[in-house]
Amino acid sequence: MILLPVMFLTGLSFVTEQPYSDETQACIDCHSTITPGIVKDWEKSLHSKTTINDALKKEMLARRISITENNSNVSGEIIIGCYECHSQNIELHADNFDHFGYQINVVVSPKDCAVCHPTEVEQYTGTKKFHANDNLTKNPTYHALVKTTTAIKDVVDGEIEISRESEINANETCYACHGTEVKVDGMRIIESDLGEIEVPNLTNWPNQGVGRINPDGSRGACTSCHPRHSFSIEVARKPYTCGQCHLEPDVPAYNVYKESKHGNIFESKKSEMTFDSVPWVVGKDFKVPTCASCHNSLITDENGVVVSERTHNFSSRIWVRIFGLIYSHPQIAKGSTYEIVNQDGLGLPTTFDGRLADGLIDETEQKNRKDIMSGLCKSCHSSSWVSSQLSKIEKVNKEADDIVAAATKLMLHAWEMRIENSENPFDENIENLWVKQWLFYANSIRYATAMMGPDYAAFKNGWTEASHNLQKMNDLIKQKSNK
Repeated sequence: MILLPVMFLTGLSFVTEQPYSDETQACIDCHSTITPGIVKDWEKSLHSKTTINDALKKEMLARRISITENNSNVSGEIIIGCYECHSQNIELHADNFDHFGYQINVVVSPKDCAVCHPTEVEQYTGTKKFHANDNLTKNPTYHALVKTTTAIKDVVDGEIEISRESEINANETCYACHGTEVKVDGMRIIESDLGEIEVPNLTNWPNQGVGRINPDGSRGACTSCHPRHSFSIEVARKPYTCGQCHLEPDVPAYNVYKESKHGNIFESKKSEMTFDSVPWVVGKDFKVPTCASCHNSLITDENGVVVSERTHNFSSRIWVRIFGLIYSHPQIAKGSTYEIVNQDGLGLPTTFDGRLADGLIDETEQKNRKDIMSGLCKSCHSSSWVSSQLSKIEKVNKEADDIVAAATKLMLHAWEMRIENSENPFDENIENLWVKQWLFYANSIRYATAMMGPDYAAFKNGWTEASHNLQKMNDLIKQKSNK
């Protein structure tokens, strides 16, 4: 074990020593030169300043780890360094390799993070984010949309044809957020300042999608929200992080937030907010909610009363799914949405006429989740404000569903008349307009009301576009039927 001085005060002998493992020190000795940015980022993290024993001394609400005692293979006397994260569960890691005498995993997975954060990983396991890769690849309907959108097209005899699927296009679009499947395809030689090094050859890498399938068989990437190597809770709590994936046109949460009064206040007052406090105190640490405030952070009032518990199941406070496929509906009970099959045999949570599939949360669970979210809202708003806002959301969801239903009736009519081929519902012009109706316009309307960003309900992919789109569908059907 090596003790390194990490803090000095104006030349005086005030030194705080942090205990590093010999293995981590060996990593730092090389990587301070080879990848200095990574080392500097880690040096600013809490990992570089905190031992497990120190973390366990904190009050329960102030803890950032969820173990109650140290049963891990990491000494409680040393800080969490490079080796402590990159050497876990080596028997599970297909990406483990000998690196200058040390057995190192390339990809640090949630299973590795669970050494100190087991509750967080358990909460995440089984969620829609956890299953995000499978929810595209294992659902024939969604997979057809991905394949049709990202495939390479050609024109043959005056007709557009899909010439081949493109893995790189899919990985850089849908699976950039949903997560790729990272596999080890042998070893490869790379050139470095230290000469040639043999490392695992990883396919579909790099990627930090929320449902990434890792070489140890686990799913997820904690770095989606807590970017390496600082793993900052501040970054995770700011809306920009969620805005990497949750943005227009399909899931316009970030765009609506920026336009909303919440977003307006955030931009004006963010310099006065504290983003790294645990617990996060409403009214003191933050003056206005961010995505994390409402969806997963541990929130208390100034008296230490818990307003909402920390959770890494980001749907656990949401009762209705507003990016409707194709209509809004109660949240899915399990995150493996690919297992949902409606009464018409499609992998969708509703039928085209709005009947709900099995596997959605019941009314009791919907009320429980609504109560949790209402409690958060009431930390800053009156009961009448909150109840009126929730009522508006319910009514707007219904009306957005109605304009999707109108477009769906036109789509069904086109299929029945054989104006469009229903074999692939995503490859023809009228079908593309129909997809926009629920994937873009209805979603924008719902989000705009839920998060109070009115222009996204009116003009920006809202009612104006939805109404115009419906008319375009109708006109195209009439044109084609008259040919």
